[in-house]
Amino acid sequence: MSAPVNELLAALQAAVMADAALAALIGADGFSDRRLRATRFPAISLGTVEARDWSTRTETGFEVLLTLEVWSEQGRREAEVLADGLRRLAQGLDPALASFRLVNMVHRRTVSRREAKTGLFVAEVTMRAVVE
Repeated sequence: MSAPVNELLAALQAAVMADAALAALIGADGFSDRRLRATRFPAISLGTVEARDWSTRTETGFEVLLTLEVWSEQGRREAEVLADGLRRLAQGLDPALASFRLVNMVHRRTVSRREAKTGLFVAEVTMRAVVE
């Protein structure tokens, strides 16, 4: 099931980097699927991803639940502003993926907090996508 997830994430990353406002804030390497070790903030990293079979009798499909983490050293406000932009882009994502089709992508919730160990603020944006 990794192919639809990887295509969805690639499309989302391309959309973020094509958005002038978000790309200017996070920089060229500000969106990553790796553990966050950035020294430049704000940054977006991929959190939890869960893919489930969502096939029907006639169509192959997947439900993808994903959490994107928006990190800021300036504060909660910056993290939430970036999270809003990320939600907007995710919900307007082009349905045509490389070899799959995005049926829909909806926002489920956003939770923001200050991470005690690092002192950074993080907004966790949870999305649900259906891909066929």
